[in-house]
Amino acid sequence: MTEQKQIAFTIDGRQVTTTAGTLVIEAAKTQGIEVPSFCYYPGLALQAACRMCLVEVEKMPKLQTACTLVATDGMVVKTSTDQVHKARKDMIEFLLSNHPLDCPVCDKGGECELQDMTFRYGLDKTRFIEEKLHYPEEKWSPLVYYDAPRCILCFRCVRVCDEGMDVKALGVGSRGVQSVILPNEPGTLACEECGMCIDICPVGALTSGTYRYQTRPWEMTYVPEPCAHCSNGCKTTLSVRNNEILRANNRDHSGFNGEFLCAKGRFAFDFTSNPERVRQPLVRRNGKLEQASWEDALEEVARRLKQVHGTHGGSAIGVIGSNHTTNEENYLLNRFARVTLGTSNIDHHRTADYAGLAAALGSRAKESLATMSDVYNAPAVFLIGNDVTNQNPLVAWQIRTGVRHHGLRLYVLNGAPSKIHRQAKIAVEVPKSSLLDAVQYLAKEKGQFDAKVTESLVGLKAALEAEKDIVVIFGAEIQGAAIRELVSLASRFGGKTRFMALGDYSNSRGAADMGVLPNWLPGYAPLSDASERERFGKLWGGEIPSTPGLNRREMVEGAISGRLKALYVVGANPLKTFGAANPDRIAGLELLVVQDMFLTETARRADVVLPAASSYEKEGTLTNTAGEVQMTHRAIDPQGPRSDFDLLRILSHQLGMLGLGAPIRLRTAEAAFDEIRHNVNGYDLSQVNLLAGGSEIATPGLKNAEAPQDLPAGVIFSSNDFLFTSGTLGRYCSRLTSTHEAKEKPWSSSPSTQSWWHR
Repeated sequence: MTEQKQIAFTIDGRQVTTTAGTLVIEAAKTQGIEVPSFCYYPGLALQAACRMCLVEVEKMPKLQTACTLVATDGMVVKTSTDQVHKARKDMIEFLLSNHPLDCPVCDKGGECELQDMTFRYGLDKTRFIEEKLHYPEEKWSPLVYYDAPRCILCFRCVRVCDEGMDVKALGVGSRGVQSVILPNEPGTLACEECGMCIDICPVGALTSGTYRYQTRPWEMTYVPEPCAHCSNGCKTTLSVRNNEILRANNRDHSGFNGEFLCAKGRFAFDFTSNPERVRQPLVRRNGKLEQASWEDALEEVARRLKQVHGTHGGSAIGVIGSNHTTNEENYLLNRFARVTLGTSNIDHHRTADYAGLAAALGSRAKESLATMSDVYNAPAVFLIGNDVTNQNPLVAWQIRTGVRHHGLRLYVLNGAPSKIHRQAKIAVEVPKSSLLDAVQYLAKEKGQFDAKVTESLVGLKAALEAEKDIVVIFGAEIQGAAIRELVSLASRFGGKTRFMALGDYSNSRGAADMGVLPNWLPGYAPLSDASERERFGKLWGGEIPSTPGLNRREMVEGAISGRLKALYVVGANPLKTFGAANPDRIAGLELLVVQDMFLTETARRADVVLPAASSYEKEGTLTNTAGEVQMTHRAIDPQGPRSDFDLLRILSHQLGMLGLGAPIRLRTAEAAFDEIRHNVNGYDLSQVNLLAGGSEIATPGLKNAEAPQDLPAGVIFSSNDFLFTSGTLGRYCSRLTSTHEAKEKPWSSSPSTQSWWHR
């Protein structure tokens, strides 16, 4: 990278050295000098609409807008003269000429930039005595409301929707004092309902349907959390009052997602208070699930697990874990299955082949895995499969922003159209069934396609091999041996190539890293490695079975056939995918235990249901699809349910008293994470940054890599969620399901339902 030229100029008497091309408003920030502005927003096109950032510049006859003024060598700038102060005061007076004085009821009260500037510049009278313009408040969607009289026409909302989201749902109508913001369809929004326009609005013109008229900012506590939904792990700030989450936003922009949140991150928190939530244990009596005490329910589970184990052995028990539970809980579940229950039948819904990628990269994993920041900063990205706009919206945001800010070049190989293709330099579409063949063709030029596709693949390969420092991103379509082909192809790219596998859910990567897999231990230590089994066996206080167990699909089939006698399900819903239609299909089971928040299709069949806390109600860590680890915090009290961590720990003690396995001695998530840090490959992370609210990169790779193997069909698959669904959890988020976009189901392959993102 070429060294950027430095220039020196003076601002308020201070000598400042900065990079050529820096705006004065940004240079002022580095010196702790605030230049107020309503329309300016970093990363968006310059507008100069509000005129609040006016400054004096020596040898210039008029005041200049600092948000569009580029600092030059020798320039002398003054930001706090009498002339500047008067100009800003006049602008405030002008903005308030039609602005309603409804601060006592406005949702933005206490957080309003216009309110702050009015207090700062002491405006106590106005020269405008005409009657103010009035417009009725508009409900654009169940999530977004617009109050035109409050709008100061900064156009932030229009620009973030157009440039940042590439949706173009908003525009400006009429002229002059009559100007208003208009949605792209009369009176309604047709968009991704991300709510970016609400957060970016400096006043109370755009308000949230989940928060409006609920409370005041100073009456709430603010808890930073990784989002509970997709695998991107965006940091969100939960606003809590009286043990209820009232709002979620990106309050401090401190996460790797910056200002971005999608609809799920901003609005899909109400599952925690859904009336259908299970809050007391349920035990099946006389064919019906009935409420029971925690003591009775846990005693029932321990007694019957011991009975099944004593009669049929550990191999007759299956354990299905979750891709939403914390790393610490997944780590404990692994130990609970292998040591307490003595079974290797442990798996979860795998939505990406993280183990295959770790095996393909081996000891190079640390320098070869891409982070979310790497996606934004990369000169080129090669995206294979996965509809990132719908399934991994932060990845899509990073790509779009990289294209806008520094000309990132996007290359796409996919089996279906996607909105992100609009950003692509080259996009090659092949039949979904031929996606793996296309990767092999790029790697070895083997395979047959029609002439047009072959020509496109040849052009794509040539373009990729001409690039340097590419980030390669792939979805569930690329797995097993196909990952080895992809790594082989990437070895011919110039510079440093990094990889990212895209999963579906908040801890899809963490579940795999913690060894919730039938043939891998934590950190992708092979179960076949006797020394690794011995190491973890000593750590966990028992012997680990050496034979790989059943995968998730095989466990459900085993429950149907009678091969398995007990199934322990934590935060998962396997029967929805495999055989939910016929209740008698799992008649072979003697015991089905489910830990979950809701009575899912699987929980309704259970013998015992243990209500579990959500990630917003407990402590721990989550690992996003890029390996970035963040801490979760207990934002609210779960009011009845218990964390999966506590349930597993208590059950291990009860089973230990019955002579089955050693009890888990870890008492807190903090203690479990400390054990993970010292024993799981790639997780020796600094806690300082995590405790400060940042993220740390976990890079588990294999020192003695086993080649990625082709996996049985259906072991790894994506749920193909879109922006308004999130597996089972999404159906309990009433805010999301209330939007007309959710009801239109735009994941359908039909052209009519795909048109929503072309608007």
